[in-house]
Amino acid sequence: MIKPCPSKRSKINHLSKPADKFLPTGFSVKVYRAVLSIPFGQVRSYRWVAKKCGSPRAARAVGQVLKRNPYPLIIPCHRVVKSNRQIGVYNLGIRQKKLLLFLEKELAQCLRFKK
Repeated sequence: MIKPCPSKRSKINHLSKPADKFLPTGFSVKVYRAVLSIPFGQVRSYRWVAKKCGSPRAARAVGQVLKRNPYPLIIPCHRVVKSNRQIGVYNLGIRQKKLLLFLEKELAQCLRFKK
């Protein structure tokens, strides 16, 4: 809890929640780690992520965690698609998700040929 300086008057007397409320905990950490393990240029399903987290029936919960991903380009939630390979949704928009997946796939292929 942050308290204001006693010499200054402020409309905000304190913050109701600590700043670390934005840090992931528990299941969210497992989801983010699983998503970070998806190779560049590839996709996995929400079900795959749920299984990797040890909760095979939690595909919808995975979607809820990824919906609240505060760092969508660092934690690549765009690499997670529906089990039927449909794109699904993305915080930054479906067009951006399709574009990111296309660019990653093309770049991954280019990098493979250079080896």
